[in-house]
Amino acid sequence: MKHYIQTRAQSFRNAFSGWWFVVRTQRNAWIHAIFSVTTLAVCFWLRLSSIEWALIIIAIALVWTAEFLNTALEAVVDLASPEQHHLAKVGKDVGAAAVLIAAFSALLIGLLIIGPPLWVKIQLLIYS
Repeated sequence: MKHYIQTRAQSFRNAFSGWWFVVRTQRNAWIHAIFSVTTLAVCFWLRLSSIEWALIIIAIALVWTAEFLNTALEAVVDLASPEQHHLAKVGKDVGAAAVLIAAFSALLIGLLIIGPPLWVKIQLLIYS
């Protein structure tokens, strides 16, 4: 049991090390962070329902997961192909496209869920 707990603890340390690497080295991670925090703050302000919160959290998690996987893919490609190679570029470009798809999807989900109540709040602020 002690060995099991130690190995699980090491797994968490490894995961947080990876998390820290992404946040420390990837400029786009900071963009994701700013949008994530801003979105969550607006959601608190709008007092979304549980289902709406769940969808927003899934959308945010999708973007972060894509960013983390893209960073991992880039590291593996750099390790496997230190020289420039057409297929290495393809792999990196496709990984970046996955992040773009996730971010665009999250934006659409956010607009669909946050847009209408945000519009109402803004109108109330303007006309009251």
